[in-house]
Amino acid sequence: MEDKILVSNSQIVQPDSLPPLVSALKASAKQDVASFHFPGHNRGRAAPPSLTQLIGVRPFIHDLPELPELDNLFSPDGPILEAQKQAASLFGASETWFLVGGTTCGIQAAVMATCSPGEYLILPRNSHVSAISAMVLSDTIPKYIIPEYSSDWDIAGGVIPSQVEKAIKELKKEGQKASAVFVTSPTYHGICSNLNEISQLCHYHGIPLIVDEAHGAHFGFHHHMPFSALQQGADLAVQSTHKVLCSLTQSSMLHMSGDIVDRERICRCLQTLQSTSPSYLLLASLDAARAQLNENPETIFNKAMELAVETKNHVKNIPGISMLESSSFPKFPMMDPLRLTFGFRQLGLSGYEADEILYGDQMVICELVGTQSITFAINLGTCRKHIHRLVSGLQHVSATSLSVEKVEKRVEHSGLAPFADIYISLNPREAFFARKRK
Repeated sequence: MEDKILVSNSQIVQPDSLPPLVSALKASAKQDVASFHFPGHNRGRAAPPSLTQLIGVRPFIHDLPELPELDNLFSPDGPILEAQKQAASLFGASETWFLVGGTTCGIQAAVMATCSPGEYLILPRNSHVSAISAMVLSDTIPKYIIPEYSSDWDIAGGVIPSQVEKAIKELKKEGQKASAVFVTSPTYHGICSNLNEISQLCHYHGIPLIVDEAHGAHFGFHHHMPFSALQQGADLAVQSTHKVLCSLTQSSMLHMSGDIVDRERICRCLQTLQSTSPSYLLLASLDAARAQLNENPETIFNKAMELAVETKNHVKNIPGISMLESSSFPKFPMMDPLRLTFGFRQLGLSGYEADEILYGDQMVICELVGTQSITFAINLGTCRKHIHRLVSGLQHVSATSLSVEKVEKRVEHSGLAPFADIYISLNPREAFFARKRK
């Protein structure tokens, strides 16, 4: 990808300069002003000492409100607009919105922008809670799909195109039409659905495809990674830029492609859902993470990919520890190569027990613990030293457990996912506001 000279407001910005929103924040914080505005710490002058002992005063100096030179998140025409345009260009979107409410508010906005009260949303039964809250807010009716499920791993997979097609046809028989299809890809464990076929199917029926791509902001930036949701035809994709990429926690992006979805409606929904006092530290971190990725988009993940492969090769030789691979879910051949899930059933250990050993004895912290497995996330900050600690820790788990006679532990299921038995008494909004007792 060639470096470009970006033109904004008649000012030429060279590719080696600071990202637009980072630059604006830096310049604003440097001003010698008498400030009588919020926040109350007054540019760090009254920052709480207990916190400055941890992080210093500089974050407070740059914790500024919506000053004129910093633009307006809901009606941007300056550095925020430029930053979002550059993000859209990098990620292949027609438009990108920065989110300070995490991917949660992006998913809520995507559903509210496509589904009106009483309309139907096709989605997996195990979708993130933000999709459920989105249906509460929009009064949308769910048409659930049961994702693939492995009882050996006690892990749910993705959604196959035929399941989407079946749901669309079932609604049609009832005289209804889905207003949107919602798919989670990749899953928390890195399992990817065939979004290319699903998007083609949705567009054939004139239905927008929303993808919860919270765990896949890095997709498409290495030749051994899966294609991104936008590259596979999604209309809306919401990404947690803070997960594998390097923005601050809680910062995300909502990307749109094409013109099936009304952009003005997305803007209204985001203004409804997001804070009117957005953190410019979060916004600037999104701009900075984009610029970091844009420096070497085709090679930035080379080291992380090498470390992931190295880890897999080492763990394959550890007795009693299995690895989640595409063969575990044959219908989903694509998986996130930076998401590593290891099982301990052959050692007679649950994921929770193995995690206690790893953390207690080796100080190795995972990303996700399950009944049968532990999931680890490789990212741009992962170093070889920590990979060695992880491998050493897993060897320790194996050696410790093999020395004690144990029986394989199984999670008893009928072969169906634990959420397969669906009977809808109330739609999500009715259930949310109904009287309840524990």
